[in-house]
Amino acid sequence: MTLLEIGFMRPERLWALLIVPVLLLVYIAWTLARRSKASHDASSLQILFPKRKSWKRHVAVLTAIASLASLTVAWATPNGFVDVPKERATVMLVVDVSLSMEATDVAPSRLQAAQEAAKEFIHELPSAFNVCLISFAAVPTMLVPPTTDRGQVESAIDSLQLAQSTNIGDAIYAALDATSLIPPDPKDKNDPAPVAVVLISDGESNTGRPSRQAAQASRDLQIPIFTIAYGTPNGYIVDSGRKNSVPVNKEELRVISQLSGGKAYSADSLTQLREVYSGISRSVGYVKQKQEITEQFVGYAVGFGVIALLGTMSLAARWP
Repeated sequence: MTLLEIGFMRPERLWALLIVPVLLLVYIAWTLARRSKASHDASSLQILFPKRKSWKRHVAVLTAIASLASLTVAWATPNGFVDVPKERATVMLVVDVSLSMEATDVAPSRLQAAQEAAKEFIHELPSAFNVCLISFAAVPTMLVPPTTDRGQVESAIDSLQLAQSTNIGDAIYAALDATSLIPPDPKDKNDPAPVAVVLISDGESNTGRPSRQAAQASRDLQIPIFTIAYGTPNGYIVDSGRKNSVPVNKEELRVISQLSGGKAYSADSLTQLREVYSGISRSVGYVKQKQEITEQFVGYAVGFGVIALLGTMSLAARWP
């Protein structure tokens, strides 16, 4: 949350913040005057405030002023946009299991790393979210229909098996068809929850219906597709003793996300993949909601106040 996102219920009280630059100017003036006087009478001042402790005095004063500023902001009753979990939504997790996912350019392999990150991802989503798992190679297979049972989805992720060919277009259509299996909201059966597709792949389609057409169909249903191009340009697999290059292809996935109204990501390591999934979970799992955040600034004031107190105590301490 940035300062531009913060509003105030009592903005007129912010005029009190004018005391902050005044106090800073007074302290700066006092410091300069003290230094000038020290040049004429250094011995007595060094006894009271040894030079080595001057930085502690600066910290104590500045944090005390920061504490006052934070309390003033809290007094103005700030409110801002915070992330809160959506009540309901469904994520269609679509995973490429084509043979190229066997490449070890991402340790221990593209598929194994994708499995690990996918399991972490589903547990980051709000517990009320439904998750559907679809794997695809030459044909898509729905392994788990939309459910809130994370254990069932995790077990299915562990069971993913490699197969030949890549059919991204039909995989997207399978995800769209699976929306008919989403359990209705018990509170309002006529209020469908939002749906998003998260598609991870390392290559381009070589069979099935065009992925562009599928992406457009997804847009028509207002279902965005978040694509993750996973792997490096140096990936390869060994087939019948021959090394076959399988570089990641980002272009098709970029077009899919663009046409569907989603967003395209790329990752060439497990760490990056985790970061991508974390970003997606924030995008699909949370909404910005305006809330009063007075307590947050009171907390800042207390924190600065404690630092100022410790600095003051340190200045006053006498060690044997």
